Amino acid sequence: MSKKSEAKKSGSLTQKQKSWLYTGIFLVVALLFFIVNNSGKEEGQGPYPPNYVKKSTEMLDLSKYKGKVVLLDFWATWCPPCRKGIPDLVELKKEFGDQEFEVIGISLDAITRGGQTANDVIPFMNDFNINYPIVKGDQFVINAYGGIRSIPTSFVVDKEGNIVSQHVGLIPKSQYVEEIKAALNGAKGDKGIAANFNLPVIK
Repeated sequence: MSKKSEAKKSGSLTQKQKSWLYTGIFLVVALLFFIVNNSGKEEGQGPYPPNYVKKSTEMLDLSKYKGKVVLLDFWATWCPPCRKGIPDLVELKKEFGDQEFEVIGISLDAITRGGQTANDVIPFMNDFNINYPIVKGDQFVINAYGGIRSIPTSFVVDKEGNIVSQHVGLIPKSQYVEEIKAALNGAKGDKGIAANFNLPVIK
């Protein structure tokens, strides 16, 4: 009796039949994976690589503020002097906001203290009624401004993008007023050019 006849009698499959069966199972499984992976939402939600910024995120480009006097403030929510100085910046924006002037806050919450206070920025902005843009600072902007070793650190920039002054630590509002008025009246900064940046707006 042949092996084929023996297989038929015993009900077992031949090698060729087994091969076809395994191929069929593989194709069915592959088809199921394809259907599952291409159904449902059009785009998956992460995980994203570090420092990933979605295309829909609003970005702030400092170069677009040329023609305005700008006060740059490096700060964080965990910093007591920063918190104390924020109301002055809010008032400066109210007083000079209609005179080609802007305050830009550069939050360092995401890159200091292990990023533990990164989620506190928006509630802080709401609590203090911040009326100027806050951007998410990174190591590049810190390096571009000479390395920020203490906060708050602020810069007043003239209409041409030149640095008028740099202040480390909390300073009286009156000093800002004096420098802002001078820059609005055409005074030129002589402490170098303010480095451009393009950072995500926190809101």
